[in-house]
Amino acid sequence: MRVQGSSTRRRFLQISGGLLAGTFVPLVIPRHVLGTETTPSANERIGIGGIGIGRRGLQLFEEVPSLGRIVAIADVNLPRAEKTAEPHKAVAYQDYRKLLERKDVDAIITATPDHWRAIVCIHACQAGKDVFGEKPMSLTIHEGRKMVEAVRKYGRVFQTGSQQRSMAANRLGCELVRNGRIGKIHTVIAANYPSPWECALPGQPVPAGLDWDMWCGPTEPVPYHIDLYTPRANPGWISFRPYSGGEMTGWGAHGLDQIQWALGTDDTGPVEIWTEGEKFSPPTYTQPESRARGEKICSQPKVFFKYASGVVVKFDNGPPGGAVFIGDKGRITIDRAKFSVEPKELGEPPYDDFKVRLYVSNNHMLNWLECIKTRQKPVADVEIGHRSTTLCHLGNIARWTGRPLKWDPVKEQFVGDEDANTYLDRPRRKPYVLPEEV
Repeated sequence: MRVQGSSTRRRFLQISGGLLAGTFVPLVIPRHVLGTETTPSANERIGIGGIGIGRRGLQLFEEVPSLGRIVAIADVNLPRAEKTAEPHKAVAYQDYRKLLERKDVDAIITATPDHWRAIVCIHACQAGKDVFGEKPMSLTIHEGRKMVEAVRKYGRVFQTGSQQRSMAANRLGCELVRNGRIGKIHTVIAANYPSPWECALPGQPVPAGLDWDMWCGPTEPVPYHIDLYTPRANPGWISFRPYSGGEMTGWGAHGLDQIQWALGTDDTGPVEIWTEGEKFSPPTYTQPESRARGEKICSQPKVFFKYASGVVVKFDNGPPGGAVFIGDKGRITIDRAKFSVEPKELGEPPYDDFKVRLYVSNNHMLNWLECIKTRQKPVADVEIGHRSTTLCHLGNIARWTGRPLKWDPVKEQFVGDEDANTYLDRPRRKPYVLPEEV
């Protein structure tokens, strides 16, 4: 990639305050819009940078095929970045903005905690990089829409980490639903994903090399604790507001995504949301303990969605990686890499009568890299990721408000409920704010 003008790292850092304040102008022009360069040729490997490479990021790196090569790593934990970079002979940074300046980085893989995802992805788009963004795609509905805007404005290829879209069994299960094998769908049973609760863990010494203030980023700084810093521990940041949407966005981003795919609603969402059961009353963890108590409490009340088609989704005893689809002829249960049909014969071949055929991808990472070359949309494009993650956020908002809500999936606002609309976004600590215009 070519750097505009004579920009250097020094110049990049001089404007970094503007970048974080939302006034960043791309320094890097994408290959495909330059008159003297083209999209990487068939024998050229795609340069990949990793941002926020911990437990999940390392797993994603293992999935990178030979079409890509790891050239740089950025993580607020510099020793971890250096250790990860070493076997790849890559360069390590603590500040991801330095990575985005690199001309040999064509694309990034990011698996930061959820509260960092939107800022990193938007800045990557502005820097001319394609993006593999781990799920859940965003922490708020507003963030997700801004990410879509950035991807479209800068012509980026964005793959959401919804890997079940690249699993053959999931695709066939959704095709069976879409093609009416069990008749008209009237009810969908999802898993009862718990919402997040509050964190007040005591402080511990910050490990050497970890920039804890930057880890807190858009959130108000709190004392470091290993069971906050770790994703899933006792209980880990995935269970805590304001860093995550809990398992509602953790596992829910997988299961609710399959509902969207099977119902053919990738460009829309439900129109009514309500709850049934006891009032939501999240605990505050003041000492390390397992997720069990918090998840039990934060699984109430039960959440319901209704689509314009009349289909009702109930959060109950469905599988975590999918859902149970009930039609007037039978039911289909879809979970990770598997599905089952009742009665069984309704799921058996032949399938040559299918009028609806879904996007075929048998390798999620390879699909992304191939689309970087072709400039086509990948199987879990940013709009798909945004719409599926929106369902997760709607489930949390339903519990937080505790009243029936009407949702406009076109305007992406609640109808006649300004208080509910305050949950569409969140406050951010300066300078870690989103741009007004991407």
